[in-house]
Amino acid sequence: MNTAPIAFLKGHGTENDFVIVPDPDNALDLPAATVARLCDRRAGIGGDGLLHVVRSAVHPEAEGMADEAAWFMDYRNSDGSIAEMCGNGVRVFAGYLHRAGLVEQGDLAIATRGGVKKAHIAKSGDVTVSMGRAQLPESAVTVTVDGRSWPARNVNMGNPHAVAFVDDLDHAGELRSVPPFSPAEVYPDGVNIEFVVDRGPGHVAMRVHERGSGETRSCGTGACAVAVAAARRDGADPAVTGAPATYTVDVPGGTLVITEYPDGEIDMTGPAVIVAEGVIDPSLLAD
Repeated sequence: MNTAPIAFLKGHGTENDFVIVPDPDNALDLPAATVARLCDRRAGIGGDGLLHVVRSAVHPEAEGMADEAAWFMDYRNSDGSIAEMCGNGVRVFAGYLHRAGLVEQGDLAIATRGGVKKAHIAKSGDVTVSMGRAQLPESAVTVTVDGRSWPARNVNMGNPHAVAFVDDLDHAGELRSVPPFSPAEVYPDGVNIEFVVDRGPGHVAMRVHERGSGETRSCGTGACAVAVAAARRDGADPAVTGAPATYTVDVPGGTLVITEYPDGEIDMTGPAVIVAEGVIDPSLLAD
C-alpha cells in the first residue's frame, strides 16, 4: 500500500461539489471503489464527483489533445463510474488550476472525455466555459414520476439529457433514484434528467437527477441542455433568429447564465469555489 500523503482539495460550482485530486503524472490508481469511498459523505470526504487533475500528455485518453490542452479533467461520478464531461466540474477544475498557479487569469483550454473545452477565468473569480454545441436527437422520450408523465426533449451536451417542463418542481419527486423514462433504448448508458419550471422571460429553474450521483445541487451540462430546450420551445433558436439566446437558470445551489450563439456554441458562466484542502489518509485508498 502506498503510505505517502495524497493531497486533495474540496470545491464546488453552484454547490455541485467535488473532491479534487491533483496527480500531474497520472501516478495514482483510482478504481471505482476508491472514488466512491472518497465521495462518500459519511465515511469519506464527500462529493458529487471527483476531479482527477492530470497532464494531458501522460493520460492515454487525453494524449491526443495535449497540443490543445495541457491539463485533462479525468472526471468520475460519485459512484466511481466514468463520465464524459461535467460543466460545473470544468469551472471548478479551472479554478483549481488558477489557485495552484498552473494557469493565469484569462483564457485556457481543458481536455475532457467530451473534447477540449475553452474556459475564461475572470477577475471576479467567475469562470465562463465554452460548452460546445448541443445535439438534438429526434427520439421521442417520456419521463414519469408518481403517475404523472411528461414529454422530454432529448439534448446531448457531450453527455445525454432528457429535459421535461413541468408546472411545479415538486413534481420531480425525490430524485435519489432514476426517474423512469421510455423508451429505454434511447439512453443505453443512462441519462441525466432535468425538471424545469418558468420563472419569467429568459429565466427558468430546474432540478436534476444526474446519472451515477442522484439529485445534485447543480449540473452545468444540464443547465445548458435546459437553456437549449427552452430556446427551442420559446421560438428563440439562435440559428433561426440570428441572435444569441441567453437564459438565467436557477439551480438549488445558485444561478448559472447560459448563452447560445447563432453558430451553435454555448457559453456557461458561474462561480468556482475552493473551500478546503488537506491530505487523504492512504488507507482510504486501499481496497
